[in-house]
Amino acid sequence: MTTLTPVLSANWDRHDSFTLEGYRADGGYEGLRTALTMEPDTIVDLIKSSGLRGRGGAGFPTGMKWGFLPKDNPNPRYLVVNADESEPGTCKDVPLMLANPHSLIEGVAVAAYAIRSHQAFIYVRGEVLHVIRRLKQAVEEAREANLIGPDVLGSGFDLDVVVHAGAGAYICGEETALLDSLEGYRGQPRLKPPFPAVAGLYSSPTVVNNVESIASVPLIVRHGAEWFTAMGTEKSAGFGFFSLSGHVERPGQYEAPLGVTLRELLDMAGGVRAGHSLKFWTPGGSSTPIFTDEHLDTPLDFESVSAAGSMLGTRALQIFDETTCVVHAVGRWIEFYAHESCGKCTPCREGNYWMVQVLDRLERGEGTEADLEKLLDICDNLLGRAFCALGDGAASPVMSSIKYFRQEYIDHVTHGGCPFDHRKATVWGGTA
Repeated sequence: MTTLTPVLSANWDRHDSFTLEGYRADGGYEGLRTALTMEPDTIVDLIKSSGLRGRGGAGFPTGMKWGFLPKDNPNPRYLVVNADESEPGTCKDVPLMLANPHSLIEGVAVAAYAIRSHQAFIYVRGEVLHVIRRLKQAVEEAREANLIGPDVLGSGFDLDVVVHAGAGAYICGEETALLDSLEGYRGQPRLKPPFPAVAGLYSSPTVVNNVESIASVPLIVRHGAEWFTAMGTEKSAGFGFFSLSGHVERPGQYEAPLGVTLRELLDMAGGVRAGHSLKFWTPGGSSTPIFTDEHLDTPLDFESVSAAGSMLGTRALQIFDETTCVVHAVGRWIEFYAHESCGKCTPCREGNYWMVQVLDRLERGEGTEADLEKLLDICDNLLGRAFCALGDGAASPVMSSIKYFRQEYIDHVTHGGCPFDHRKATVWGGTA
């Protein structure tokens, strides 16, 4: 069994883990002190050497993204932290910010210094007011301790950090829609190129990184690239949060090296709920193609999951047992995507709307086998044709569920509706 690696979550059992005092007790801000003695470019090279890849879903190399900032652009540089966590099933950044906000603040300070930015924004989902308050408290603590603000720790480096509450739109998790929202516009994705590294916030060079990505940076500076690459796999280095939810005995955050398998994680989590068996699961949230029990031993790293036909995404492992109707589950996800589509492009705006109609028709027993081909046809017009990745994400669960559970869709036609008792999939197990 792969050993858990509690790094970002190491101090979560402290009653004061969210305070500056509690964070410093375990070496907090030592990474910042070390970074301020280094040249910014040296830190960028260190992050490149570590192999740290974005923890927000795409897995793009973090150091490489930093290196894309043009050296000859006279405009200010900005660091933006994407804390707009809203993917169904994804629940790692919110508990990290709630239990250990200073790990993010320190990461922001180190990353901003590395890319020569003096202004950083943390864009937080507006509904998580408790997290926003805790982050603002941490920012004030850090400012009072001269860990951010003017002349950080006497280094001559100035940094202002702003915690910005978003408007609660799923689309603002897309980095360019986030930037539009941050500028005060409606959150809609921008045409790329130009990419944010060249023309991002206020048309200036901008780095947008996920919470977990940024929080990992001070630890790499503090312990070195070899410490980080000693965990994980050759191309997917380091550790990460694996969020287990759904039909599992002990749901929660499991911080482990990349490459751990669901079988190992389920062993640690007490397995699928008693008396039931695994039916399907998501490796990276609802916008990734679903897996079944045949994928239990697939290493959860970027390459292995991709080779198996899905995406590691945000490592949101939603577990569903045999009581779950896959058509009903997928229908709920597509309702979400239809509701959250910004409407900027026709494939996503219309495609998700019509998929909801077809899936509802199947659930009511009014569908036909031709509806399966209709769903796949809509997905074909979504995949790679939408303005941003929301369209691709919505097509993923539909296409993969038909691939693995085609007969279940047909059963909705032959049985005149859903053959499942949805109450059995709930915590009360169908006792009304």
